[in-house]
Amino acid sequence: MMARMLSQLPLPLLPAGAAEIAPGVGLLAGGDGGLVIVHGLATFAWDAGDEAGRRLAAVQLVRLRAASQGQVAGAFGVDPGTIWRWDQALAAGGVAALVPARRGPKGASKLTPELAERIAGLDAAGATLRQIAAATGVSTFSVRNALGRVASAGRPGTAGVTGDGDGAAAGDADVPVLPDPVPRDGERALARWGLLGEGAEPVFAPGARYPLAGLLLALPALEGTGLLDAAREVYGRLKDGFYGLTATLLTLVFLALAGEPRAEGATRVPPAALGRVLGLDRAPEVKTIRRKLAELAAAGKAAELIMALARRHAAARPDALGFLHVDGHARVYHGTRTVQKTHVARLKFPAPATMETWVTDQDGDPVFMVVAEPSDSLAGELRRLLPALRGIVGEGRRVTVCFDRGGWSPALFADITAAGFDLLTWRKGPAPDLPAEEFTTVACTDDRGRAHEYELADTTVELGISDGPRKGQTVTLRQVSRRVPARAGVTRQIHALTSRTDLAAGEVCWRLSSRWREENYFRYARTRFALDALDCYAATPDDPDRKVPNPARKTAAARVRQAEAAAQAAETARDAALLQLRSPAPGQAAYLSNQVINALAAPAEAAWRELDEADKAAAAIPARIPLGDLAPDMARLDAETKQITHAIRMAAYNAETALARALHGHYARAGDEAYALIREALTTSGDIRPGDRELLIRLDPLTAPRRTQALAALCDQLTAARACYPGTGLILRYEVKSHPSPA
Repeated sequence: MMARMLSQLPLPLLPAGAAEIAPGVGLLAGGDGGLVIVHGLATFAWDAGDEAGRRLAAVQLVRLRAASQGQVAGAFGVDPGTIWRWDQALAAGGVAALVPARRGPKGASKLTPELAERIAGLDAAGATLRQIAAATGVSTFSVRNALGRVASAGRPGTAGVTGDGDGAAAGDADVPVLPDPVPRDGERALARWGLLGEGAEPVFAPGARYPLAGLLLALPALEGTGLLDAAREVYGRLKDGFYGLTATLLTLVFLALAGEPRAEGATRVPPAALGRVLGLDRAPEVKTIRRKLAELAAAGKAAELIMALARRHAAARPDALGFLHVDGHARVYHGTRTVQKTHVARLKFPAPATMETWVTDQDGDPVFMVVAEPSDSLAGELRRLLPALRGIVGEGRRVTVCFDRGGWSPALFADITAAGFDLLTWRKGPAPDLPAEEFTTVACTDDRGRAHEYELADTTVELGISDGPRKGQTVTLRQVSRRVPARAGVTRQIHALTSRTDLAAGEVCWRLSSRWREENYFRYARTRFALDALDCYAATPDDPDRKVPNPARKTAAARVRQAEAAAQAAETARDAALLQLRSPAPGQAAYLSNQVINALAAPAEAAWRELDEADKAAAAIPARIPLGDLAPDMARLDAETKQITHAIRMAAYNAETALARALHGHYARAGDEAYALIREALTTSGDIRPGDRELLIRLDPLTAPRRTQALAALCDQLTAARACYPGTGLILRYEVKSHPSPA
């Protein structure tokens, strides 16, 4: 009867201040409870704190068909699935089933006053969190909770309370904790109609205990990378919208530093928390980030962006460019498209992958990268990179290029020296061992103060060039041979080649061994910065006319080897039979005639004819054929978006590395824990206080007093840099709250 009555709607009578749920149905909610009005009649009511009554009203509205499930869910601030679950609970257990269950742990807390006092005493004695947890039988989180350090545990999006002594309490009293951001509704409305211009400007609301406030530590170091300036130089600006070029790049850098380097990571970082450090009401969502990246990729200027970053890296750190490490990196592809296979060293077998060539400085920090041509060798990529390297380091500067055996080519060595560079690499292929008396023990110290001792011999070698326009020429290089232990007390020799005659022999060895710094970057970037992530799913057909190695050559070569082995075996059998006939046993007669000899030689002659035919057939097969003849459906993965994200993550890595290096001299374990401390500091909470031409970032203490003291020293260095928040004239000033003292 009620459903039929509601199907004939009277005039919608709603009191002032009521929010309309459906035509004629409204909700009046306040601090003392709520009231549902259905066509002028007060139908459901509940008091403040009566969650069961509120849920009952929502379910009954749907059951009475006064409003749809979606309309009720929107009015009550939940999703439609929640309304359905409430309805199922009401049907199964009545109104009692709508009473919310108690949240959090159901048992008694282990942190008794006596245990908390013991934890404080152990912390005062200098014990670590793990040692305290082991001694007291609770988790490290419980230890942090007892010590009042929950918010500084480095969890993005956490806004807990931190102990900071009386000074901290007084300091937080003058600013609200997690206030609402400055309203930006007007700017968003303008952006919707394309009237905002280059994006919303950062505006900060003074507040305490902002999650992710530590990300602002990276801004002075990020300014040193030149990412924002380079992007404005290359791209100019994005289309009119609420999020401009600077906000987009800062979002991606902050996500990378927070441990979520992909666009999808925005779903795991609260947009309001990230928006506060951007000076906005909320950070862009995944679809917005992808749209902005697609807009940048459509410009086709990713290579220009990377080279602009490289020039700024060279200008900021010229002393680190004396030795450049060059190596190829295989980015494995796990999708469904047909992508050319290449050998992946860390997997030890070929797999679908795209090849990239990376250049890092002598400390292993990335300078720039290029997408390598499929099927091209490291030697070919090195030759292609020489003009770009010269443009980065400047004319006339002598720089040493370090690479591994993949770049072995005497013709390339001649090209490198002719271009005004020096080279440093390992010798490839068999080389004669030097006499033991030529080796002497050499002691040296590397650029990081570590001592080394080698057994070395210093000689000169001439290498002949067998291909290319330099065919027939020779290149003379210095060879530093090192004797190293092998198995069972036997030694072996490895040889380094260089055009540098001014370096000490020991330095040649440790400089070449330092090439592993680049490999360390690859390993760290794969783990922390999604180096191999597929940031764009687009692909284009590969060039069908591109020449690729002919797999038939490999089959023909195997046939030649098989025929050669068969010919050798037939000849060996013939010689054995002839020897037996020529040396009969005593008392036996042997007769050799032309017919017998011809019969014995016939199989060997046939085998040699087969070998000759196999050689001719192999020589007739072309070494390279068009890709379209071999794999017409071969695809190339999108490179533009990947290079843009590489540029952003390179800047994020270099900024993080600059902060880690700034800890040396201020943190005793910086050699082992610098990066871990910086990662914790970047995700800690803190206060943000805009002032007159300055922006104060006052961070909460870290998990240990020694770390907090190191962070305080880092804050002093960053404040002295007097960097500005991008897009504003606010000078950044950093402080850290004092570590809470035990009660």
